[in-house]
Amino acid sequence: MNIYSHASPLLFQFDAEASHDFTLKSLKTAERLGALKLYPAPPVCRPRQVMGITFPNPVGLAAGLDKNAAVIDGMAALGFGFIEVGTVTPRPQPGNPKPRLFRVREAQGIVNRFGFNNLGVDNLIENVKAAKFKGVLGINIGKNFDTPMENAVDDYLICMQKVYAYASYITVNISSPNTKNLRALQEKEALSNLLATLKLEQTKLANQHGKYVPVALKIAPDLEQEQVNEIADLLMQHKIDGVIATNTTLARDMVQGMEHAEEAGGLSGAPVREKSTLVIQQLSQRLQGAVPIIGVGGILSGADAVEKIAAGADLVQVYSGLIYKGPTLVHDICKTLG
Repeated sequence: MNIYSHASPLLFQFDAEASHDFTLKSLKTAERLGALKLYPAPPVCRPRQVMGITFPNPVGLAAGLDKNAAVIDGMAALGFGFIEVGTVTPRPQPGNPKPRLFRVREAQGIVNRFGFNNLGVDNLIENVKAAKFKGVLGINIGKNFDTPMENAVDDYLICMQKVYAYASYITVNISSPNTKNLRALQEKEALSNLLATLKLEQTKLANQHGKYVPVALKIAPDLEQEQVNEIADLLMQHKIDGVIATNTTLARDMVQGMEHAEEAGGLSGAPVREKSTLVIQQLSQRLQGAVPIIGVGGILSGADAVEKIAAGADLVQVYSGLIYKGPTLVHDICKTLG
């Protein structure tokens, strides 16, 4: 039952963000009408123990698709082993001006410059509370665009404090290219200060709530080997629970001359696959199993997921692959990974 293969040519006739919004609304409607019960269950996969959590299967939804946690139950029906919502910020913000989402169809890529558009952390929490989903839920947190960089840690603390009770794990997003200077938080001193502060807060919240919620860091693919090593060392030093590799890339060498290739923003999908896999390999070599890795970036088939696992990832996430391949991608990956 691959309805998407029939629907996607029509969706691709429209503006990318309009199609994105329509798809989410359709999923919400299908969820409300109970139609998603008709969707076939994914193949049974071997559960994975990662970050102290049992993941029923290793295929997750990456952050960015459901920023406000509005369609958690709809996404769950597609067979994901875990769902990550956000990126969410303390206060609502509209994001960057439209248009801000573009398909690089020739390369099966997507360029976005959303800029953390979301309805704020309080709205996200209400949506999480309203969802029936009882599986593994990651909540991805960021900073408001107008919060000065010297106060960025305060935004992460606000979000962490608010989402802690509702998250299976929390992802700290310091790698979006669409919030000015955000990636500066990946630099050694700034990152060490951020991780130390968040680890302290995590310990306090664990005592307060009587449960330990793991914290993962999401990093960029546009890092030199030395930077990857520094980040890996800091993850171990501060006892961070996981790392998500990677976010979107600013590089364009792999899509030169293609329609929309020169649009500003982060490039995802097939063009980022190799860069993402290289960062995973570099992290894996440095971490030697000390910190688990969630691999994301350019996964459009079961073989792509196998490549990420072989490079050192423990789990995988998809986003752009869903745009091009539809929800059967989840089943294909699950079947391949077993």
